[in-house]
Amino acid sequence: MAKQEKKNPDEMSFLDHLEELRWHLIRSTLAIVIIACIAFVFKGFIFDTILFGPKNMDFPTYRFFCNIATFFGVTSEFCGDSLPFTIQSRLMAGQFSAHIWTSIWAGVILGFPYILFELWKFISPGLYEKERKHSRGFILTASFLFFLGVLFGYFVVAPLSINFLGTYQVSKEVLNEIDLSSYVGTVRASVIACGIMFELPIVIYFLTKVGLVTPEILKKYRKIALVIVLILSAIITPPDITSQIVVAIPVLILYQISIYISKIVVKREEKKEKARKNAK
Repeated sequence: MAKQEKKNPDEMSFLDHLEELRWHLIRSTLAIVIIACIAFVFKGFIFDTILFGPKNMDFPTYRFFCNIATFFGVTSEFCGDSLPFTIQSRLMAGQFSAHIWTSIWAGVILGFPYILFELWKFISPGLYEKERKHSRGFILTASFLFFLGVLFGYFVVAPLSINFLGTYQVSKEVLNEIDLSSYVGTVRASVIACGIMFELPIVIYFLTKVGLVTPEILKKYRKIALVIVLILSAIITPPDITSQIVVAIPVLILYQISIYISKIVVKREEKKEKARKNAK
């Protein structure tokens, strides 16, 4: 009998790819669970220090805006002693449920670099050696941008939202007694939304690499992008102009950076194309 030819290890069937993806997902999930368990243990720090930090008027963001208001000699709600609302849990399992889900989301946020690492391990075998070389900083850059967005969401968007929505009243007859899940959801949405938005340069880089985006397209639709950014800012921030502008500015800066990144990618691709033609 003729010996069967050995299967090329670099060539994988569709089922092999699914099996590979399954193990990447399992390892990512395991990392999230481990971090979530650690976060679950440090309940006091997660809730009292981090989540309920923006509820206290000694939060750095409030002190910053209060100092600015004092410098210009104007009164500001950021200079108060406390925010006029209380947090309550109206469900029997409300606090336990909030504890579980907050721990899981902490696992997702803190485990983001490892999740990217597993994603990169899955897609990198399909890239050329030169592409892998130019993309070595992908995990570091994407993680940096994500955590930068998380910090922006936590220190800027979340406190502005909490301060505005927590003090807003349609009548003095109505007390602000905010449900725990609503409060945690506001902080979580602010943090994760900003973390994702700050990945814009990475997204533009890959879209340019596959030819779906060019610098000319980004410049042409800059005004439309401005409108979209303002709409997104209005969604994740309270409905006041100041908060929307504060959120929109860094996103617009990231958009401009993305245009420069797109230019660099296009120039590199043009150089490669010229080198190929000269080699023929």
